[in-house]
Amino acid sequence: MQTLKFAVLPGDYIGPEVMTEALRVLEHVARQEGFSLDYTVADVGGAGIDNHGKALPESTVAVCRGADAILFGSVGGPKWEKLPPNEQPERAALLPLRKAFNLFANIRPGLLYKDLVDASPLKPSRIPEGIDIVCIRELTGGIYFGQPKATETLPNGERQARDTMIYKTSEIERIAEVAARTALGRGRKVCSVDKANVLETSVLWRRTVSEYFARKHPGIALTHLYVDNAAMQLARDPNQFDVLFTENMFGDILSDEMAVICGSLGMLSSASLGAGKNSLGLPFGLYEPAGGTAPDIAGRNLANPCAQILSAALMLRYSFGLEQVAARIEAAVRKTVTVDGVRTGDIAFGRGSVGTDAMATAIIGNL
Repeated sequence: MQTLKFAVLPGDYIGPEVMTEALRVLEHVARQEGFSLDYTVADVGGAGIDNHGKALPESTVAVCRGADAILFGSVGGPKWEKLPPNEQPERAALLPLRKAFNLFANIRPGLLYKDLVDASPLKPSRIPEGIDIVCIRELTGGIYFGQPKATETLPNGERQARDTMIYKTSEIERIAEVAARTALGRGRKVCSVDKANVLETSVLWRRTVSEYFARKHPGIALTHLYVDNAAMQLARDPNQFDVLFTENMFGDILSDEMAVICGSLGMLSSASLGAGKNSLGLPFGLYEPAGGTAPDIAGRNLANPCAQILSAALMLRYSFGLEQVAARIEAAVRKTVTVDGVRTGDIAFGRGSVGTDAMATAIIGNL
């Protein structure tokens, strides 16, 4: 019997609520498929601050290092907003985790079921069949991690802040490979996004991507867009894209735009894959929902658990090689929401809604 060993970091507010339901789904499918789960729960984010004095306790890092993957909830919220920026849950937990495990590749599916087009701010006439695209974001380079980075006082008393955007060819090539492999399993189209008309890093990015695809993946249709045009095109006609791929800051912005046009964040999952391998020889990854901690509905059994459940499916796919099991979970979520019409409040659109636990129960029923 295969045993899946992973760390569970539930996070804050609705994080533990939706994580409970994702684990319930995993436990059910494990019984069906004949594998076992070996997971350890650890504090992160605000829970880490409250219980250990820091957003990413050393004990939590140790749990993650002993695992083959991390199933992550959402972190942060108003309780900790008065802390210095570098100590707040989002910044002090996620960025160090990405750095510690070299999680360089973020894969975020932009999936909107046809039955949920009313959830999108776009006119249904623009997306009559829903949306199905993927954003690949480089996650450990660029302006978020580049040095020097500082805020200083000039001799005249004025304050000045500095961030550095920097990329190496090797960093660009490894994320280009992730984009290419993703495209090979889809429509064989990649759009690389940069700002090569202004930024030196983007000039290198475009040249490196062009040369890499010509050398390694000539059968994939590669196009390029400046980031401002990409943002407009994403809002105008998202399905013109198949795989959208870009650097760290542009990816942060575009993937959130993609999330908005896909409707509820409660339906969107993500995977962040590392450069290293786990004990199975597969990518070590961190899997988390795209949305936040939703303090306004925490503790009320109102949160949509689908994004957390779909993130667990991504974990099975990438870090444990269980493609068919992952696909079963994804199909069960789709059937529950579309065919059966089971909806939490965020995707109910005036019809009756169910609670967090009832949504997971319905998904388990379809499994």
